[in-house]
Amino acid sequence: MDGLSNGIRLAMAGNNNPWGGKSGDGYGERPRGDKPKSDKPSGPRNPWLPPSGGNPGNEGRRGPNIEDIFKNRGPEGPRRTGGPGGPSFRMPQRPNGKSWLPLIIVAVILITLLLSSIHLIGPQQQAVVKTFGNYTRTMNSGLKFSAPFPIETVDVEDVQGVRTLRIPGSDQQVRLILTGDQNLVDLSYIVRWNIKDLADFKFRLVEPVETVNEVAEAAMRAAVAETNLDETFSGQGRAAIEQDVRERMQRTLDAYEAGIRVLGVEIEKADPPAEVVDAFRDVQVAEQNADAARNQAQGYAQQILAQSQGEAEAFDKVYEEYRLAPEVTRRRLYYETMERVLSKTDKTIVEAPGVTPYLPLPEIRNRAQQTVTAPTPQEGQ
Repeated sequence: MDGLSNGIRLAMAGNNNPWGGKSGDGYGERPRGDKPKSDKPSGPRNPWLPPSGGNPGNEGRRGPNIEDIFKNRGPEGPRRTGGPGGPSFRMPQRPNGKSWLPLIIVAVILITLLLSSIHLIGPQQQAVVKTFGNYTRTMNSGLKFSAPFPIETVDVEDVQGVRTLRIPGSDQQVRLILTGDQNLVDLSYIVRWNIKDLADFKFRLVEPVETVNEVAEAAMRAAVAETNLDETFSGQGRAAIEQDVRERMQRTLDAYEAGIRVLGVEIEKADPPAEVVDAFRDVQVAEQNADAARNQAQGYAQQILAQSQGEAEAFDKVYEEYRLAPEVTRRRLYYETMERVLSKTDKTIVEAPGVTPYLPLPEIRNRAQQTVTAPTPQEGQ
């Protein structure tokens, strides 16, 4: 509005009076008989008005009309075609006078379409091609070509890289699973997988990673439910669980046609719940003590059994001898038995004619030993 008001103000200061008369000493008309004293205007020249068309030396006083004001006016005020800022920027023109801008736009579009048609697929990658949004084919590794965008779109994916899924997602989370003997165990494990069929992986499942997570949890709960708590904690039991979970997951994902290959399952942690850790340790100590006592009893039983077997074999040998000579063997057994029994007593009874029935042999033996050990008078001196 400031530029418009300035233009109107300049128009009013021009050669023609907006009230019909010419500007002079006053606002009224000059008397008809009077002549101007000079051809030049009496007032100062308006710097915004162009010179008069007839005489280059004579500067006119005609003000610009409204069309000229709006023609030279831009969004931010009157346009300047010169001055300290210099002339406005203009695109270079072709020899025929036309602008280069349409050709530049066409060249940019062609280059974009050409780049969208060339695809370099890595050695571990594959790409699915969609024509107007519908799946048409799969591209293997190498330099491949397709129709430009948006006719065909190409989605490149790494199919051989190993992807890792940790369940649960963080160490602070607890995942309790019920075992076959009605105990709870806190399990954390890792599932490694990759893409087997890219088309199925892209278009069969809405959330492939979430599907792998849920299938892994279901398979792990089913496998642990068939295993005892002790087997879950042991190394051999863990290996069996990992193999069972991998097979269960692969069967389920193949039934879904998910295009996913399960590479392996690894159990990282198998602990009792945190609330019962102390009681669980006490139970473990009691079980270890019970195992020690059981092993000790088994050792003693094996020792007695071996001794019994030895005695039985000895008896069998004696019996074989007895069958050959019964009377001699009977006497020998009698003598050996009496010798074993009487060697542990302090009395010896002999039943024979001319022999004293009771012989204090232990006392005689003790006296003989005392006589030998007592020093003689000469030795004492």
